Amino acid sequence: MSEALINQTVDFVKRTLQHAEGGHDWWHIHRVRKLAVSIAKQEQANILIVELAALLHDIADAKFNGGNELEGPQKAAAFLQSLGVDDEVVTHVVNIITYMSFKNSFETVSFQSLEMHVVQDADRLDALGAIGIARTFNYGGFKNRLIYDPTIPPQVHTQKEDYKNSTAPTINHFYEKLLLLKDTIKTTYGKQLAEGRHAFMEQYLTQFFAEWEGEN
Repeated sequence: MSEALINQTVDFVKRTLQHAEGGHDWWHIHRVRKLAVSIAKQEQANILIVELAALLHDIADAKFNGGNELEGPQKAAAFLQSLGVDDEVVTHVVNIITYMSFKNSFETVSFQSLEMHVVQDADRLDALGAIGIARTFNYGGFKNRLIYDPTIPPQVHTQKEDYKNSTAPTINHFYEKLLLLKDTIKTTYGKQLAEGRHAFMEQYLTQFFAEWEGEN
C-alpha cells in the first residue's frame, strides 16, 4: 500500500507542478523528499508521513496562489482522502504542510511533531548552500527584483505580513531569511548539514561584496 501510495503521490505532484517556478518545481520537491527520508532514518521518524508531507508540501505555495495559505493543505487533504488514506495520517500530513513554513515562525505555532521537524529541516536545507543561492536568485529574477541596492538595507522582520510583503533586493533575502535558517534547524543530522551550507553562503557573500566594490 505505502509504495503504491508514494508512486501515486509522485505522479500527482509532478502533474501539479509541471509549470512551477524553477525554485519551487518538482526538482525542489525531489531534493526535499530525499533529504527528509535520510533525516527521518537518522531520527527514527515515521517514514511514510515524512515522505508524503515532503512530496506534498509545496503543491500550492501561497506566494504563487495570491497568498492563500489554505489551498496547499486543502489540495493535499483532498488528494490523500481520494486514495483512502487513514484519517490520522491525512491529519498529520496536513498539519505539517500547514505549519512548517518559515513565515509561520513569526507566530506561535500550535502544532509540532518529530515528522514536521524532519520535513521542515529538509525544506530549509534546500534554501541553504549552493542550491539555496541558485533558488534565491531564480526567484528574484522571477519577481523582477534588484540583485542588490546598497541604499536599501536589510530589515529585521518581526511580523509575518511584513515578511510576506517584502519586495527587497535579492541580496537582502540572505540577511532577512537564509542566514537565519541554520539556527532554526531542529534535528541532529540536519544541524550537521546546515553548518556547511551556511558557511558556503557566508563565503559567497564575502566574494559578492568584494566584486561589487571592484576589489576582486
